[in-house]
Order: sequence, then C-alpha cells, then structure tokens
Amino acid sequence: MSDEHARRLAKLVKLQNQLKALHENRRAALLAKAGAAGREAEELAAKFDEADSLSALFPEIYHKRISDAVIVRDASLDAAGAEAERLTTATLRARIVEEAHRLASRHADRQSGERDLLDLLDRGGAKPAK
Repeated sequence: MSDEHARRLAKLVKLQNQLKALHENRRAALLAKAGAAGREAEELAAKFDEADSLSALFPEIYHKRISDAVIVRDASLDAAGAEAERLTTATLRARIVEEAHRLASRHADRQSGERDLLDLLDRGGAKPAK
C-alpha cells in the first residue's frame, strides 16, 4: 500500500509542477502583452506630437488607439497579478505534495527494509543479538 501511495504522490508531484509551469508561462505571456501594449501607447503618443504626423487630421483615431493600448496594458497587468496569485498557490501545493511524497517514500523504504529483515530472520540466515 505504501509503495502505491508513494507512486500516486509522485504522479501528483509531476502534475503540480506542470500546473506551476503553466501559471508561470501564462503570467510571462500576460506581462509581455502588457509591455507591448505599453510600448505601443508610448510610441503613438510620441508620434502624436510630431510635426509631420497625421494626428492633426485624425486626432480621434490616435486618441482611440492610445486609449485601447492603455486599456489592454492595464487589463494584462491585472490578469498577470491574478496569475501570480495562482502561481503562488500552485507553488505551495507543489511543496506540500513533494513533502508528502518524501515522507511516503521514506515510510515505504522503511517498511521494505523491515520486511526484508524479518524474511531474513525467518529463514534463519541471521541470529538475533542477545
């Protein structure tokens, strides 16, 4: 039973680490998206002030695109914050499962060693110390 329990916990450790990696990747993608949107907003704002830009002809389009980029940036940063919380939770779960796996493995090894010793004693291969 303990060997089976340790094997199941090993699978759970692997799953928890995959889940943790998923949250890390999502957070990184959201931060990259926020960075790109922020740069786009800055570039559009800089072009808006240039003398040779078309912003004088189409100011509402520039304002709309800058506004949209800022909204995307803010939404991505908020989502990245939420993903960071999920990552923290996944990290804690992974640590708990890893510790449970270590304990179950030690227990299984100890039981196996005790079983081997009892088998050896039952076969008369060793005399108990007096």
